[in-house]
Amino acid sequence: QVQLVESGGGLVQAGGSLRLSCAASGSFFNINTMGWYRQAPGNQRELVATITSGGATNYAESVKGRFTISRENAKNAVYLQMDSLKPEDTAVYYCNIRLSLLYNDYKDYWGQGTQVTVSS
Repeated sequence: QVQLVESGGGLVQAGGSLRLSCAASGSFFNINTMGWYRQAPGNQRELVATITSGGATNYAESVKGRFTISRENAKNAVYLQMDSLKPEDTAVYYCNIRLSLLYNDYKDYWGQGTQVTVSS
């Protein structure tokens, strides 16, 4: 099975920083895009950032310039460095990996979620 384990969430004051980590168990050779999503109570799940196998990144406009996504392929890991945190960033953050399959198909796997709370 594919299992994603997240860590790094916590409580910080506005302006602080956190670094989220997510690693998939096992050895994989078909990981395509990896990313981070977040969901606040009463809100829809929101894309935060993605990074392709080639290193191309995409960020939500609300986090651009403050968050940095990176990946370490040897560890099947994806990271999210969050700086200049705002109370609006408070949410449960979920990591995601997309495994490429045959015939333009894919399979998504999700982490268990880690709480990020930013106080004012």
